[in-house]
Amino acid sequence: MEREARPVSPGLKWRPRKHAPDVPVWIARSAAVKAGYTPKSVKLTYLADDPAALIKRCERLQSEMLLWCGGNASPVAVYNGTIGKLIDAYQTHPQSTYAALKPSARHPYDIYARKLKAHIGQRRVDAITASNVREWFKVWSHQGTKIPAGRMAFTVLKAAVTFGKGERMEGCVVLKSILDDIELPTAKRRQHAPTAKQIIAARSAANTSGHPLRALCYALQFETTLRQWDVIGQWLPLSDPRPSTLIAYGEKWIGPTWARVDDKLILRLTPGKTEATTEATVTLDLRVCPMVMEELRKVPHSARTGPLIVNETTGLPYRHLTFRDAWRADAKAAGIPRAIWNRDLRAGGNTEASKGGAGKEDRAKVGGHSEIINAKVYDRDVLEAHRRVMRKRLKHRKNDAGT
Repeated sequence: MEREARPVSPGLKWRPRKHAPDVPVWIARSAAVKAGYTPKSVKLTYLADDPAALIKRCERLQSEMLLWCGGNASPVAVYNGTIGKLIDAYQTHPQSTYAALKPSARHPYDIYARKLKAHIGQRRVDAITASNVREWFKVWSHQGTKIPAGRMAFTVLKAAVTFGKGERMEGCVVLKSILDDIELPTAKRRQHAPTAKQIIAARSAANTSGHPLRALCYALQFETTLRQWDVIGQWLPLSDPRPSTLIAYGEKWIGPTWARVDDKLILRLTPGKTEATTEATVTLDLRVCPMVMEELRKVPHSARTGPLIVNETTGLPYRHLTFRDAWRADAKAAGIPRAIWNRDLRAGGNTEASKGGAGKEDRAKVGGHSEIINAKVYDRDVLEAHRRVMRKRLKHRKNDAGT
C-alpha cells in the first residue's frame, strides 16, 4: 500500500521489509507493556489491503489495552475540549455505553465516529450551537437525500456527548441540552418487499454462479423470515465472551450450524436480537418450506456439518461485506432492483404472510417478536404457528402465480 494511502489508527505502525511491502503492526503502549500487558504487538498483514478492517481491528486492540490498564481516567484525561477527543474517550472508556454495544451494533458507530472526527473533530464542544448542528446535519444527510445516514451521525454524536456529560467533561452538559431540543426529519420507512418470484430468480443466479449455499440462505431468509445474521452468523472480536470453535481473520465466528437442524428437519435457534433480552427461541419446520427443501436436496448429508451457510470459495462463513456484494451480484443477475437489500427478504416473507391472511400473532411467534413473548410461548406453539403461516403463504403464492 502506498504511504499516502495508509490508514492511521492508534497503535498502528508500518514495519518496512526488504523487497516487499511494509507490514502493518499494532503496538501496545510501552507503559502498558512494562506493567505486564500482552500482546506487546500484533501483526496485521492479512488486513494490509483492507483499510476499514485494519482500522477497526487496531481500534479494538487499543480499546482492550486501555481497558486492561484500568482506563477509568486515562481516556477522559486526554480530553482537550474538542469533538474528536470526546469521541476518542467515548470509544475507549470501559464504562461508556459504547463498550456495552454488541459488535454488530458497534460497527456503524465506528463508521460514523470516524466520519464525525474527520468532519468536526477539531470543533470545540463548548462553542457548538444548534445552528451548527442543523447545518452539519445537512452535510451528514447529503442535503436531506439520505436521512438515515444523517440521523445515525447525530446519534453517535449525542451518545458521545451524553457520555461526556456523565463524566463532567467541559461543555458537554450544555451541548447535551442543545441536542435534546433539536428535532430532526424522519426518514420514510422502507417499503421494499421482494416477492417469491424475485427470490426464485435470486436463488437461480446464486446456483448459476456456483454458490448453492447462498441460494439456500435466500430461501431460509424468505421462508422462515429469519434475519440475515441469524442465517449466516457474524464474525466477532476474539474478546467476545461467547464460545466459538471457528477462528479466522483474527476474529471468531458465532452463528447457526447444521446441528440446529434435527433429523426431522426442524430448525431451532435463538435470534440474535432476543438473545440478550427475552431469549425467545424460534422453531421452524423446514419441510413446509418448498424453496428451502429444493435447495436442501442439493446439499449431501455428508456435507451437513459445521456452519449452516459458508462461502464455497473460502470454505468459511461469509463476512458481512462479502455477503453484501454477493447478494448485489445475484440480485443484479436476477433483475432485482438495486433498491432491494438482502435484509428486505425478511420483509418480503412477512408481506407474503400478511397478504395470505396469516394471523398477526402467528407471524410474531415465527419472527421471534418480543411483544408476544411476555406470556410464555412453548416450542410447540411456535412450530404450529410456522406451519399455519406457511400454509397461508403457499396458498397465496399459488394464487398469485396463477393470476
